[in-house]
Amino acid sequence: MPERRIEPDAAGAIILERLAAIEQTEAVRILYACESGSRAWGFASPDSDYDVRFIYVRLRDWYLSIDLAHRRDVIERPIEGVLDINGWDLRKALQLMRKSNPPLFEWLHSPRVYRAQAGFRNGPAKAVWTD
Repeated sequence: MPERRIEPDAAGAIILERLAAIEQTEAVRILYACESGSRAWGFASPDSDYDVRFIYVRLRDWYLSIDLAHRRDVIERPIEGVLDINGWDLRKALQLMRKSNPPLFEWLHSPRVYRAQAGFRNGPAKAVWTD
């Protein structure tokens, strides 16, 4: 069985590399990426994985397509060792925020943020809740 551990100092760099690769292969821009789960909240066990979650946007034309409702609005990568990396399109995240989706609120309050566009944590709430 392959080794599941990544040294904590190296984990952040590896995660940032994976996020950059996702941006390239999927043609998206990641607005926010954080740790979700046990590592974020300080109760990880020695064999806990890294639950990386992110919110992204695609190019404008993707959102203007006629079949938008039938397009995938998530990016899911197979678990790779201890890396579990998945993300939601901003449109999906905003729709779920309006429904008070608990995982999304957990992401936005995560103490371990890997990447964040300036002001992003406050921005989505304003976009949904402002009249």
